[in-house]
Amino acid sequence: MTERVLTGDRVTGKLHLGHYAGSLKNRVILQDQYETFVLLADIQALTTHFEQPDFIRRHLREVALDYLSVGIDPMRSTIFVQSMIPEIAELTVLYSMFVTVNVLRHNPTVKSESKSGGLDDMYYGFLGYPVSQAADITFCKATIVPVGDDQLPHLELTRKIVRRFNELYKPILLEPKPLVGDMPRLVGTDGQAKMSKSLGNAIMLDSSTEELTLKIKRAVTDPARIHKNDPGHPDVCPIYAYHQAFRPEGAEEIREGCEKAAMGCSACKGFIIEALEQLLEPMRERRSYYAARPDTVDDILMSGTERARGIARETMKEVREAMCLDYFG
Repeated sequence: MTERVLTGDRVTGKLHLGHYAGSLKNRVILQDQYETFVLLADIQALTTHFEQPDFIRRHLREVALDYLSVGIDPMRSTIFVQSMIPEIAELTVLYSMFVTVNVLRHNPTVKSESKSGGLDDMYYGFLGYPVSQAADITFCKATIVPVGDDQLPHLELTRKIVRRFNELYKPILLEPKPLVGDMPRLVGTDGQAKMSKSLGNAIMLDSSTEELTLKIKRAVTDPARIHKNDPGHPDVCPIYAYHQAFRPEGAEEIREGCEKAAMGCSACKGFIIEALEQLLEPMRERRSYYAARPDTVDDILMSGTERARGIARETMKEVREAMCLDYFG
C-alpha cells in the first residue's frame, strides 16, 4: 500500500517565499513519491479570523493558485477544502471526548501562538486546534506529515489520540510519523523575524519583477556594515540566508566577498534578485494560466474535495462501528 502524506495551509493570505522554502518545494517532490493530500484549511483559519469570513473566502482560491503555480499537480495530488469534509468536524468532536483541557493548554505550540497573537482570552476553537489537526490527518489515514520543529507537539498529540482511540475502541487508525524538513525558517526582509504575511516582511510568490526588486533593495542587511569597505557578517544578514536557500551554489562566494569586503550589499542583492526572478517567473506563468480559468480551478478543488470526502466516509464508517455509533447498521 502506498503511504499517504497530509499537508496544507491555513487560508489566511497568499503564500510567500518562506512557505516555498519551508514546505511547498518539498511537496512538489513528495507528490511523486507518495499519495499526497493537500488541505486548504479554511476552518482552522477561523480560529484567528472568525470575524473575517469574506477574507477567508477570498484567499481560499488565492492559496489554491499558489499551489498550482509552484507545481502541485492536481493529477498527482488531491487538493481539497477542509470545511467541505464534514467527517473532519465529526472526528474532531469525537476525539475531543478523550483529550483533556490541560493537555491542550500545555501544548507549547498553542501557548506560543496564543501569546504572539495576543489571545489572552483563548477561544475554544483555538484551544482545540490540535484536535482538529488530528482529525485532518486521520480522516484519510495519512502516515506521513511534513512538519517544522514548531509543529512537532501538534503531531505528537495526534499520535497519542490515535493510540488512545485504538486502545479504547478498535485498532483502525494509523499512527502518523513526522517528516521534519531541514530547511531553516526564512528571515523576513526586515531581518527581525521569520518571513510572515502578517508582519509585512514577506516576498509573495505572485510578486511582480518590480515588487521583488523593490522588496530586496529595501531589505535590511548587516547593520554593522555601514561602509562598503567594512567587513560583513553574512550570518546575520537575511539576504545571505536567501542566497543559501535559493542560490546555494553561489552562497560561499557571497560569504567570502562579504567577509572580506570585496563585494558590496548592492551587488549581493543584485545576484539574489536574478536568482529569485528565475524562480518566480515560471510560477507567474502558471498562476496567470489558472487565474484566467477560474472554472478550471473550481473544478480542481471540487474534484479533489469529492475524492477526499469519499475516503472520509469510509473512515467514519469504521469509526462509528468501533465506537458503537452505528445504531441502525
